[in-house]
Amino acid sequence: MKLDTLKIANKNFKSRLIVGTGKYKSMKECAKAIKISGAEIVTVAVRRVNISDRTKPLLMDYINPKKIMYLPNTAGCFTSKEALRTLRLAREIGGWKIVKLEVLGDKKNLFPDMIETLKSTEDLTKEGFKVMVYCNDDPLMCKRLENSGASAIMPLAAPIGSGLGIQNKTNIKILRNQTKVPLIIDAGIGQASDAVQAMEMGCDAVLINTAIAKAKNPFQMAESMKHAVISGRKSFLSGRIMPSLQGSPSTTKKGLI
Repeated sequence: MKLDTLKIANKNFKSRLIVGTGKYKSMKECAKAIKISGAEIVTVAVRRVNISDRTKPLLMDYINPKKIMYLPNTAGCFTSKEALRTLRLAREIGGWKIVKLEVLGDKKNLFPDMIETLKSTEDLTKEGFKVMVYCNDDPLMCKRLENSGASAIMPLAAPIGSGLGIQNKTNIKILRNQTKVPLIIDAGIGQASDAVQAMEMGCDAVLINTAIAKAKNPFQMAESMKHAVISGRKSFLSGRIMPSLQGSPSTTKKGLI
């Protein structure tokens, strides 16, 4: 049987759960939750998480970048200029070329500024970066991002940290049908059933931070999300039955007494 792996920028991963490293009570708690989740990719906010100042606790002391891939992101950036500077810094610090682009348009809802996001994607791709892009769920803009060389399309399910789950299933289905690169739900997942739903819709992976980090029991939630993603993926690959408004008996009429 062919191994079902997630492929991003020519790298293969067994886990389809990507986990963030922010909002935890401590780096120790973060590291334990990530280990339980089985994630092989973690996002790192270059502007917020210490990855270079050795006079302070380093993320590398808790999460080994040789075992788990760091995905530098531009959380907190509101212009293309800020995002480009941040990712160029990440490349200088750790040599990272696979990156997550996030250019926000407002501080209240944290929706992406798609004009700045598209511009940044074009510039970063020209510089050789493999760009995974946080974006809205607009099929037209997502196709433009893909045509600009994005390595993964990462539409929000709902506002960042909201935990509302997938709010626009129709657009996600359209994106699944048109997107040739990995389609990853980023932002809005609140509970395990949301992750299952995303995977059953055919998404290639989900990225989760707040739902795990801020859960009453983050370790148990991390385990829950791990199994949810696996279950949802297997359900999708199994091929569901066609929905029907009429009942259908589980046994045939043949041989009835």
